[in-house]
Amino acid sequence: MSENLTVADDMVVGIDYTLRLDDGQVIDSSEGREPLEYLQGHGQIISGLERELYGMKVGDSRQVVVNPADGYGEVDPMQVQLVPLEIFPEDMTLTPGMGLQLRDGRTGELLQAFVVEVRDDGVVLDFNHPLAGQTLHFDVKIASLRKATDEELAHGHAH
Repeated sequence: MSENLTVADDMVVGIDYTLRLDDGQVIDSSEGREPLEYLQGHGQIISGLERELYGMKVGDSRQVVVNPADGYGEVDPMQVQLVPLEIFPEDMTLTPGMGLQLRDGRTGELLQAFVVEVRDDGVVLDFNHPLAGQTLHFDVKIASLRKATDEELAHGHAH
């Protein structure tokens, strides 16, 4: 049955993929794992990749280049901020490149950040996504395709 289906909104799509940067460095891959399953048209994968998969069938392969605006966005200098040392536990060793999860004191939102620099007057944190500003190169193959169930549509994700 799946041989007649094509990638369209409200379909559960399984993809095998490899993600590389401009320099060829592999950032992520489904190799050795189950295909990534998602609900097409529901924003569960980056928009630039999702848009390029429409119309593909099981077994189809494609190379997709996603510019930063359609991936993880451009680097926003306003997302690099100096925060006081006092917000961190005294026994915590902060090092450049270290990833952190912080909770916004006003909204309660969980935020991801990376330590850029530790200074006497505070810690410089980068709240940009690690792949912000990067052009993404995907090798993608459609591994499976089926209509989403009513429950999956109601929940907004594949089960």
